[in-house]
Amino acid sequence: MRTVELLCSADLDATVRAAWDRLAAAGLPSLARNVHPTNRPHLTMAAVDAFPAGADDRLADLLDAALPLAVRVDQVAVLDGSAPLVWLLRPTPELMALHGAVWDVLGEAPGAHPWHQPGRWVPHLSLALRFRDADRRAARAVVGGDRPAGSLVAARSYDGVTRTVRPLGAG
Repeated sequence: MRTVELLCSADLDATVRAAWDRLAAAGLPSLARNVHPTNRPHLTMAAVDAFPAGADDRLADLLDAALPLAVRVDQVAVLDGSAPLVWLLRPTPELMALHGAVWDVLGEAPGAHPWHQPGRWVPHLSLALRFRDADRRAARAVVGGDRPAGSLVAARSYDGVTRTVRPLGAG
């Protein structure tokens, strides 16, 4: 699997990590417990089995031109399906246009993960994975009042085979 991920500005990164820490301190699931070196707050725009030929350079050019991009958290939610606890991001026209442009580059990529594709994608920053619906009220009490803003300032791609990341663009 290869992804296209946008990385948070230092202030937004710190805010997300503080929310992770508050969830963990409350005994709730949290990405603060994920110690893998690639774990950091990010927005996943796409996930495919492999990038088509030339996609790395095209994505780098596209992302360099679009970033930084201002974002604002809308609310805490538990997404259906895999049940992650997330901060939903406001789907601004700029964010949605960038998402569509990323998929224009990846349109022929094999193994496109449907939940990231246009029309189904829900822009969000993950707070916890495998979150129980029963814990939703407690999570909202811990992080639900926050409405942080910040920017997405750089891009990377995660490789699920090697479990490594590499920059996309100058970032």
